[in-house]
Amino acid sequence: MGALVYNATVTTKPTQAEPFRPLADRMRPRSIAEFVGQGHLLGEGKPLSRLVAGASLHSMLLWGPPGTGKTTLARLVAHSCEAEFQALSAVLAGVKDIREVVERARATRAATGAPTVLFLDEVHRFSRSQQDTFLPFVEDGTLVFVGATTENPSFEVNGALLSRARVYVLKSLTTDDLTALLTRALSDPLQGLGELGLTIAPAALQLLALAADGDGRRSLNLLEIAADLAGATSERLITEAIAAEVAAGGVRRFDKKGEHFYDQMSALHKSVRGSDPDAALYWLCRMLDGGCDPLYVARRVVRMASEDIGLADPRALTLALQAWETFDRLGSPEGELTIAQAVIYLSIAPKSNAAYVAYKAARADAESSGSLEVPMHIRNAPTKLMKQMGWGKGYRYDHDEPDALAAGQSYFPDGHAPPRYYEPVPRGLEIKIAEALARRRGGDKNS
Repeated sequence: MGALVYNATVTTKPTQAEPFRPLADRMRPRSIAEFVGQGHLLGEGKPLSRLVAGASLHSMLLWGPPGTGKTTLARLVAHSCEAEFQALSAVLAGVKDIREVVERARATRAATGAPTVLFLDEVHRFSRSQQDTFLPFVEDGTLVFVGATTENPSFEVNGALLSRARVYVLKSLTTDDLTALLTRALSDPLQGLGELGLTIAPAALQLLALAADGDGRRSLNLLEIAADLAGATSERLITEAIAAEVAAGGVRRFDKKGEHFYDQMSALHKSVRGSDPDAALYWLCRMLDGGCDPLYVARRVVRMASEDIGLADPRALTLALQAWETFDRLGSPEGELTIAQAVIYLSIAPKSNAAYVAYKAARADAESSGSLEVPMHIRNAPTKLMKQMGWGKGYRYDHDEPDALAAGQSYFPDGHAPPRYYEPVPRGLEIKIAEALARRRGGDKNS
């Protein structure tokens, strides 16, 4: 397939020079019809399309990754409902700015009756007390609140505010979405790059879409750089080589402190637990590719070895610890292989959470049963006085008993019915452990 050609005739030109605006800003959709992606919200009969069609505003939180159109969508919703739009960034704004918006909103409502949309970008950056400042004005209708966040609102937004706003989840743009966005930018003669008469190789278009990793703004930034490079050549062609040069060094989306971090860590853990080494390796590489500290992953792998493999294969814990130590000695990039080796081993190892379950049950029992006394017969008696007082009296030394087992001897506090916290699973080494426990319990009338 040859290059895709975008030759557009400019019908009107500005009469005077305008300030420079990045391509991503110029290509902001001017209507809902131009909006790319988010079909689950904007498709026919979907929640936001019904809101726009009915011109009925309500407070909302737009939650999604960067570059999915949260700010633009807020503007379009406000415009379609003929509302005044006031935008603030939680990074720069404070309580004073909120008060100024409230005063303008009151003046607007008194003069025209139009509602005011307060759009607060990165609302998760506001403290709890700052979020509280505009609650009364949302409650009395002075403001319609629209917040945008890349973080989980459940953790970052006040419960009172969360209860007054509907949460809409925006999704990363697909490769097809990004291809459509780039194609439109190349062909648009007024807002985009159409007047440049550039051509682009299909492989280059696909590469730029993939490199953007679901982020529309990033895709347009990459295209703008590629267009500058191609415009300096006689062919005026965005080649695959140019696209590769522009995309070099990009990493997949990964927030070391945010929702994506925990989602991907959860995916890795659950893939190991589900005995899928291929999926586990994929999520491991996604995290490493995104810049996650390998030592953090190594620590979590040690946790997996105890929680999900346990005594079914005790070697898993040893291997996980060795992988952690080896990476600490080798460093990157050689050390990552040892973590991958441990992840594969844990994935294919027999699984058991019996030790994990037993520990939680025993801990709950210890917390709820109070400070029960240690039985006299299993207390240590290092002095003559303690022996005279009965400490250690009646203790039977197991190694002096048949099969090294003092059958019937209790080790729980007096009056505490011996529970069974640990129940081995029929997998791996725990098959043998279960057999040994059955023999032990069979000879112990108190077990």
